[in-house]
Amino acid sequence: MNLPNLLTIGRIILVPIFMIALLIDTTVGHYLAALVFVVASFTDFLDGYLARKNNQITNFGKIMDPLADKLLVSAALICLVELGDAPAWIVVLILGREFAVTGLRTLAANDGIVVAASMLGKYKTVTQMIALVLLILKAQVVAFCGYNLGIIFLYVALFLTLYSGYDYFVKLSKQISWS
Repeated sequence: MNLPNLLTIGRIILVPIFMIALLIDTTVGHYLAALVFVVASFTDFLDGYLARKNNQITNFGKIMDPLADKLLVSAALICLVELGDAPAWIVVLILGREFAVTGLRTLAANDGIVVAASMLGKYKTVTQMIALVLLILKAQVVAFCGYNLGIIFLYVALFLTLYSGYDYFVKLSKQISWS
């Protein structure tokens, strides 16, 4: 088991810890949840960087890294809906896109096509992470600036999420076998 894969497993283990901290729904819980979320999000960057740098890309990592990312983001979005801090319709669209692109990547893999994350997809991910941290820290951020920056970033993330999903479908629909 290499370090990038251990970081991926660590991110998966952090998901329930994050959820418990957030759903406690106290200021301390939100700060702890934000910290856990940021650490988990950083492991997403770090495991990919280390795997590429040290030539440690594995089948486990190819499958589990995106799954760990989706678990973390899905848990955050669903918990924020539960707390009333994120609109459910936005969460459904974001998660729908994530599942659709995952399905598309699976079809492409069956045809031997490797789908690397596009720059648009990376912008989407960064914007989602910023939006989620801001939403987790909602009361503190709103008190600081007077605006709910989390919701503003969530709308930007929604746009980038849908646009990057469209981009993946347009580019790959010509390359994969639909039968």
